[in-house]
Amino acid sequence: MPLRLFGILFGLVLATTGLVADKPNVLFIAIDDLRNDLGALGVAHAKTPQLDRIARTSRVFSHHYVQVPTCGASRAALLRGRYPNERIFLSNDAIKETSADWAGESLPGWFKQQGYRTYALGKVTHYPGGMAGENWDAPPEEISGVWDRAWLPDSPWAHAQAMMHAYANGKPRERGVTLPWEAFDGPDKAYPDAWVAEDAVAHLAELKDADDPWFFAVGFFKPHLPLSAPKAWHELHADTAFPAPPVAANARQSPGWHSSNELRRNYADGGREVLEDEVYAEELRAAYAASTSYVDHQVGLVMDALEASGMAEDTIVVVWSDHGFQLGEHNMWAKHTLFEQALRSPLMIRQPGLKNPGHTSEAIVETVDVFPTLLDLCGLPQPDVPLDGQSLVPHLHDADRPTAKPALGYWRANRSVRDDRWRLIIYPATDKLPEPAVELFDMIADPFELTNVASEHPDVVKRLQAAIR
Repeated sequence: MPLRLFGILFGLVLATTGLVADKPNVLFIAIDDLRNDLGALGVAHAKTPQLDRIARTSRVFSHHYVQVPTCGASRAALLRGRYPNERIFLSNDAIKETSADWAGESLPGWFKQQGYRTYALGKVTHYPGGMAGENWDAPPEEISGVWDRAWLPDSPWAHAQAMMHAYANGKPRERGVTLPWEAFDGPDKAYPDAWVAEDAVAHLAELKDADDPWFFAVGFFKPHLPLSAPKAWHELHADTAFPAPPVAANARQSPGWHSSNELRRNYADGGREVLEDEVYAEELRAAYAASTSYVDHQVGLVMDALEASGMAEDTIVVVWSDHGFQLGEHNMWAKHTLFEQALRSPLMIRQPGLKNPGHTSEAIVETVDVFPTLLDLCGLPQPDVPLDGQSLVPHLHDADRPTAKPALGYWRANRSVRDDRWRLIIYPATDKLPEPAVELFDMIADPFELTNVASEHPDVVKRLQAAIR
């Protein structure tokens, strides 16, 4: 066989077995319940110097929207790259209940098939560490066969469920008994995210000598409830005011309003009512900011380790959050609505050689766009099952590129669509809602969604309804 032909064939073999040295690595950082309150986006709610530092070398998407405003279902949309086209995909158990049918063509499963080593540390899927049985430490696996290793760090918390809802030094949540925030006067390792960061730093050191390209997902817990962080991070915001956001007088009359049970049922209130007591509400907003700054610091440690390893120039970095978090908007707390602050969350993508880093894209983008974007950046083929998202690589090349499509949101039977100006929410009739309802908000003139203008713009309602699949 001529030497040149042998070289061509050998190159094809390497390409099909995933051993091509020029495939970039992927560091995927997932943050739980982080709204778009970042200094890099001009929001001073929390101090986020590390995420702001990443933003200066990345493309920041200021209008990124998740598909479902709850942890498990949002992460299912991320892993599948598809809209939640069946009711089961709206559940926190969406991955556990359905992944046997699509694991091989999931984001990590597909990368693994293309020769990548795949790792998941912390909360990447809904169940931290990837086990969905008793205490989230026992079988079954939430998604099987896609990770070379999925794990939680050894820590003072007895099991994954305790780590998910952690208080200081190994203490778990007692549902309805423990308070929704804590400020322990101790080191960062009093809480789980510092343990996650430490393991991530150690694993990056091991990956420095890896022969294969790798996909390493690191999932942090904060600022998910409880809003617990070392006292120093609370003191960082001691001189900052956290006033209530504007709320419409008729907010509770919306079909999308809920009574904030994730906060009010799962945690003791000490006799204080967050929906009525503005002093208490401001304390919780300050605790959310402290938790955000705490996790920001842990992310910075991981990025420092990547830079020190010498692998940064061969590594794509994605920072993503599974949904936002309401801090009193619409007289509600947490997520589980189709309003702006529940569906909007940070997305940053750092590509080696990125043009005009630090420039923010204001285009409307979605979580389902992440999967095809990473395939595009890594030169990998598309799975056989079509993806619903579109690659964001054109937006990496040109931060001013306009919106390509609106963002779709799903919660229970309700649907939402967001374009550059409008948010439409459709509520079908139910036992509690005898007639279907529609809400339309002008997000430019009314960013806090105070006034429903659906009756004034029937043409807009009709156009946006057609965009909902």
